[in-house]
Amino acid sequence: MNAFLILPIAVPFSTAIAALFAWKARRFQRGVSLFGAAGLLGSAVGLLVTVHEDGIQAVQMGGWPAPFGITLAVDLFGAIMIVVTGLIGLAVAAYSLASIDPQRESFGYYPLMHILLMGVCGSFMTGDIFNLYVWFEVMLIASFVLMELGGRKAQLEGAIKYVTLNLVSSALFLTAVALLYGLVGTLNMADLSRRLPGAEGVAIMTAAVLFFLAFGIKAAIFPLFFWLPASYHTPPPAVSAIFAGLLTKVGVYAMIRVFTLLFMHNPSITQPLILVTAGLTMSTGVLGAVSQNDFRRILSFHIVSQIGYMLMGLGLCTSLALAGSIFYIFHHIIVKTNLFLISGVAHRLQGTYELKRMGGLYAAYPGLAVLFLVAAFSLAGLPPLSGFWGKLLLIKAGLEVKAYVIVAVALLVGLLTLYSMTKIWNEGFLKERPAAGSAPGPVTRWEWLWLLAPILGLAALTLTLGLATEPFFVLAKRAAEQLLNPAEYVRAVMGASQ
Repeated sequence: MNAFLILPIAVPFSTAIAALFAWKARRFQRGVSLFGAAGLLGSAVGLLVTVHEDGIQAVQMGGWPAPFGITLAVDLFGAIMIVVTGLIGLAVAAYSLASIDPQRESFGYYPLMHILLMGVCGSFMTGDIFNLYVWFEVMLIASFVLMELGGRKAQLEGAIKYVTLNLVSSALFLTAVALLYGLVGTLNMADLSRRLPGAEGVAIMTAAVLFFLAFGIKAAIFPLFFWLPASYHTPPPAVSAIFAGLLTKVGVYAMIRVFTLLFMHNPSITQPLILVTAGLTMSTGVLGAVSQNDFRRILSFHIVSQIGYMLMGLGLCTSLALAGSIFYIFHHIIVKTNLFLISGVAHRLQGTYELKRMGGLYAAYPGLAVLFLVAAFSLAGLPPLSGFWGKLLLIKAGLEVKAYVIVAVALLVGLLTLYSMTKIWNEGFLKERPAAGSAPGPVTRWEWLWLLAPILGLAALTLTLGLATEPFFVLAKRAAEQLLNPAEYVRAVMGASQ
């Protein structure tokens, strides 16, 4: 058994257990959290190298042969997602050292964060559709407690909306799983890929629609997104950042996985549906962002908008389009996490997220302003930053198949994204700060170190993705080709049991 197939789950789980045993030792919890996040990133990189060099990796837990046992299977797409999970986990773990208050630290913040990371990694690694549901529930439980940790009114309101809609998603997911099992008698995704082409058409389409709705709620697609901007701005910035970076992308990952591996037999029905949803998700998300005047609410609506670009590649479903989606997901996770981290620093300096009450950040902290511009321009898709290349790949793929409407929508949404980012810039950074309001206490050197180090690291990675794009694009293209060739995945999983 390749140890790298187990470590992305075992490392965050062990970290959470160690932090639980040190419940009252806050310094020890901090150290364990940082060390565990670094360990997760290291194991994720090792797994990516293994998959890149040796092909898709699979293991049958407990020695039961596929499709009867619990399968872990990782292709390049899954390995890329696990690496970016490790990156975000490490960045947020470092940022948390200076941003999470003692009350939340004392009530299980660090164990919960690593349980969340374990659930995310498990979702990217599972080869069984029922275990995907189980990992989703692990994420839901951890994220719900993280969202309401602290017990403030706004948090509780946001957490109730968040958990209610996600419970609806879980019910739809479980119904689809039951229907699928009743139709073909298996839940192993590789085995399903072999058996579904011979199953009854109407029932299969019903299961596909249920999965689309379940994953769509978790990904915050149109019109199922309203829970996200009502909840993601309520917890502390470190929690908002990890939610914004990872949780909706698990929903997108699941949609890409099932609609390339399982439900690829009726593209004339599924692809137009996905493309229309992508266009509406882009449009409504960016219009919501334009109408807001709160730093984190604007960023929350942009999460919705950018999900549309990721779905665009799935709807086009060509090798270039899927490569564009994979590249865009990687770029967006990094940039969106960084913007939420920057919003937390702005709040720490000025005591508010309301743009009307902010100002003067450029004059007082020009370095922070530059870091914001790097992330904001990348989100809007300005060259030569990473967002430009992700959008270019998707637009080129759309033009190749003559999908002119979705291309036009993507270009218009990019302009509106830039407008909303300039709104934050003008109000929060450029104008003078209003006299009313008082900021929290001064930021110590130690706090500056842990607040800025992850922001600098993510900004550097954004620049690297933009200035040295080719190796990342080649990796995304190979991952897309694997997705479009399910037989390779099936051989890796079913052959692992022999």
